[in-house]
Amino acid sequence: MDKSLVTGLVIGAVVAAGAGAFAGIKLMNKGPEYAQVLKVTPLTKTIHTPRQECHDVTVTQQAPVKDQHQVVGSLAGAVLGGVLGHQVGGGSGRDLATIAGAAGGGYAGNRIQKNLQDKDTVTAVQQQCSTVYDQSQKQTGYDVRYRLDGREATVKMDHDPGDRIAVRDGRLMLHDSNDQAKN
Repeated sequence: MDKSLVTGLVIGAVVAAGAGAFAGIKLMNKGPEYAQVLKVTPLTKTIHTPRQECHDVTVTQQAPVKDQHQVVGSLAGAVLGGVLGHQVGGGSGRDLATIAGAAGGGYAGNRIQKNLQDKDTVTAVQQQCSTVYDQSQKQTGYDVRYRLDGREATVKMDHDPGDRIAVRDGRLMLHDSNDQAKN
């Protein structure tokens, strides 16, 4: 056999084998390399952060009572009632009028002092606090609508993929390539 013929056959076989291998690889990887992103919707979560809010309030209260049993009013009323009762009548009637005047005056003095004490008020400024909640939004990810092989679907992702998502072996590559390099 001619040497050039053998060389041509060997080269032809190598080229045919290489072309067949290349075609086989192309057939194995016949799926798309990217899915088309149709819509990206950010997902958010509402965060409630508590804080104290305080303000001063003017409060009116009953003044502290120094004589809870109204002894001073009772005594003053009894003395005044006794003096007035003593002015009425004569003899044993005067004694009875004095006692009745003292009893009535004591009761009246007690009630007058109680009414005055009940109306005696003081004002004070007090700080009143309550818990209020501030609201903020925290982004938690993205809902991504995409099209792959003519079908549409949605997937949740931790980053915005842009206008396409890489596909490897028919599966979406959902993680950012920068995140994979860090891990």
